[in-house]
Amino acid sequence: MDTKKGNQKHLTYMDRAFIEQSLEADMNFRQIAEELEKDPSTISKEIRKHRIISSSKGGRGFTDCRLSPTCQKQNICLKSGCHYYCATCSRYRCDKRCGDYIPTACDKLSKPPYVCNGCERRQYCRLGKYYYRAKFADDSYIAILCESRKGIDMTPEEFDHLDKLVSPLIKKGQSVSHIFTKHKDEITCSKRTLYNYLGDGKLTAKSIDLPRKMRYKPKRKNAKITRAVPNDRLGRTYIDFQKYLKENPDVSVVEMDTVHGKMGGKVMLTMFFRNSSLMLAFLMNGATRENVLVVFEWLETALGTEIFQKTFPVILTDNGAEFHSPEFMECTRRGELRTKIYFCDPNASWQKGQLERNHEFIRYVIPKGRSFDHLSQSDVTLMINHINSLARDSLRGMTPYEASIFTLDPKAHRKLHLKPVPRDDVILKPSLFKLANT
Repeated sequence: MDTKKGNQKHLTYMDRAFIEQSLEADMNFRQIAEELEKDPSTISKEIRKHRIISSSKGGRGFTDCRLSPTCQKQNICLKSGCHYYCATCSRYRCDKRCGDYIPTACDKLSKPPYVCNGCERRQYCRLGKYYYRAKFADDSYIAILCESRKGIDMTPEEFDHLDKLVSPLIKKGQSVSHIFTKHKDEITCSKRTLYNYLGDGKLTAKSIDLPRKMRYKPKRKNAKITRAVPNDRLGRTYIDFQKYLKENPDVSVVEMDTVHGKMGGKVMLTMFFRNSSLMLAFLMNGATRENVLVVFEWLETALGTEIFQKTFPVILTDNGAEFHSPEFMECTRRGELRTKIYFCDPNASWQKGQLERNHEFIRYVIPKGRSFDHLSQSDVTLMINHINSLARDSLRGMTPYEASIFTLDPKAHRKLHLKPVPRDDVILKPSLFKLANT
């Protein structure tokens, strides 16, 4: 039987069955360990931890009590007229009635192999015995493993402190990852355990209070239709974009899109910086080319042409009608090139997937279907500052704002009113605007 198990951390049932067979064959710990590729101490601990005791056989005139050679006790059975020494009585066992009973153990059980599995004298020996049984050992291991994963591994005071710390922050819309970046030293459990506490309803906050998980419907595979590339897309396709990145690997890429409220109402123009995960959003009266150009003109005026060129060197967007005639976005009124515009393939929004996923944070604050008409640009900027202050695992615990300090010109932060929000004050719920107006 091939018993090699590589570098498994835990013993399996097959390992334990092999140990039992090896003990019966009188193999030592080192030989067993070599077959299982384990340390001999692992085998020793396994046997001592899970061995089973079997009581002595007893019999006429026999007791395994250590005191039996000198014992003078009589009539422990309380039978009238009994004058036998209890140590030699065949009717009753000392271990059942005598308070001074001390069992005699075999000297071989105090040293390896610690069990009687391979002992030649075990069928004749009347002392108590220890055996190693694979089934019992594996059942005990599984029971201990399950028990160790149940319940709350902290004192009531510690758990109450955890609840008071975490629950209010989750109800603000903060993610578990974000909370850990600020309070890692105060939280005495792992992220996975904290999610389990939420799922089991042990905390004041519940799973429903976590930012909702976006569920994307599987896209239907439609037959590919080859279409002619519009004239304004020539040289600006996704293939052209990939070629440009190969030639300029250090260039900063900005993904651009629009987020819609109610049909016919205001929309947001969003921009996402791949190198820092920072997102910008600008309120527009509608999804038209003219409104997009207004935002571009405002950005160039506020930042200056030179800083605009450094901040938005390459922009990747989709094929929305509001982005037609890209040459107007690419060039200033003087005809000077200020950015390069490229387009995703039709029906391939995944090509700018980072921005698409980042829109999820906007929907935490403004659920889909809600109108943007009651918002002002200051409201949108407030929301963006909270989103950019949410710590990300992809940034190793940094926030997009913190990462952008190394990539954006300081003037851009000032002119765009980008500010950090203290981590415990981050709110990604519809209540953000209500609290801001109180």
